[in-house]
Amino acid sequence: MSEENKKRKRKWGDRKDARWVRDVPGLQSIMAHLMYNRTDCEVYLQDTIDVTELMAYLEQKNAQHPEYKTTLFHCFVAVLARMVRERPLMNRYIQGRRTYERYDVSLAFVCKRRFTDHAEESLMFLVPKDTDTIEEISKKIIGDVKETRKSEHSTGGVDAILDALAKLPRPLLMFVIYLIRLMDFWGISPDFLTDGDPNYSSVFFSNLGSIKCPSVYHHLNNYGTNSIMITIGTMRKEQKLMEDGTTQVRTVVDIGATLDERIADGFYFARSLKLVKHICAHPELLEKPLNEPSGFDYQ
Repeated sequence: MSEENKKRKRKWGDRKDARWVRDVPGLQSIMAHLMYNRTDCEVYLQDTIDVTELMAYLEQKNAQHPEYKTTLFHCFVAVLARMVRERPLMNRYIQGRRTYERYDVSLAFVCKRRFTDHAEESLMFLVPKDTDTIEEISKKIIGDVKETRKSEHSTGGVDAILDALAKLPRPLLMFVIYLIRLMDFWGISPDFLTDGDPNYSSVFFSNLGSIKCPSVYHHLNNYGTNSIMITIGTMRKEQKLMEDGTTQVRTVVDIGATLDERIADGFYFARSLKLVKHICAHPELLEKPLNEPSGFDYQ
């Protein structure tokens, strides 16, 4: 949670990370009661993203700034942050049978400390500023990952809490989890439980291509507020029919997304995906601050 958000004056019914959306359509409001579990409302989206221009942009950028190597993963984090910033319904969630809209855009991902079967994973959490560009986002990710990989063990935050809870006797752990779920429902969970927890992020993102794995559908969780889970797979070459009728061999990645259908309709989801494709085709947009509109024509 950003410092600005912590100082924000809240109205009655708002949560610490989001405002209560009171003017949602009746159907959406009733759905929050009929299907109150997030896992009951999952919709799945799979598509192929053309990243040819994006890879050419990365090659040029990294040649100019070899001290900070920007990767495809960094770019997708920036693309998703820009998409959510420009499409506010994608930053909503349902909790306590109410609809909320976050104040901040946040992205979470898992960092493997070493690429071995038994190496620990660490949960990473990023809240980009409205003025951030791909440059700042890339540097933040590089810095956070380096700090995490300095140690073979959990270094605090959510990892430390999970390690401590896992040592409790089963009956006591069941009671503690019940209390945590109750606080989660009413939006009164303390910061030490929610800050840095991917279950409270706008988008939980996983680059499975880094481990040579295809994209998958990952379930959402009933706990927390995360409404969007996205994975991308390995890059590959694919022959595509272009708009001018010619065929070209392009660089593509598969993307799999799981979304909570209660936050928006399919038309809104489809347009949000079009924006992601547009940014990947015009990577110069990543040089703009997040609060500058992309100028994409949704028609």
